Amino acid sequence: MNDAHLHMVVNHFPIIGTLLGLGILFAGLVLKNNTIKNVAYCLFIVSAIFAFASMNTGEGAEELVEDMPNIGKKIIHEHEEVAEKLALSLYLLGFVSIAGLYSNTKNKFNAKLVSFIALTIAMVAVFLAQQTGTSGGEIRHTEIRKNAITDTLNAEEHLENVEEVED
Repeated sequence: MNDAHLHMVVNHFPIIGTLLGLGILFAGLVLKNNTIKNVAYCLFIVSAIFAFASMNTGEGAEELVEDMPNIGKKIIHEHEEVAEKLALSLYLLGFVSIAGLYSNTKNKFNAKLVSFIALTIAMVAVFLAQQTGTSGGEIRHTEIRKNAITDTLNAEEHLENVEEVED
């Protein structure tokens, strides 16, 4: 198993875990249930751990694919930039979640405040997760790129010109 394969294995959980955690945390806040909030905190902590693993396999994955046709360093760099922001937000969310678990366990007065801080960071992280997932998918799935239609039309036009020259 190479770094690209490892990266593909671990990079989905930070995205999915954060999205699920956000929904669960919101439900915990609405229902005023610390157990539900603790489940969300645990998901956020696991998401941060997987974000760390994803960041550590990303560089190796980049080395394997950056010179492939239709990929290039620019699109990988864009993915890397947003992924770094996501990782930082998830690390922060992980630490806040540890504080939330502690606050809920010890019935601290600041537990509700920690929950709202985690909710805010999680919303930012979900936005960044969407950006990261999309930019990562665009690396190998050229059909989802913003300019996919114009690239396809340009490629077809180029092929027509080549065929005309050959005739």
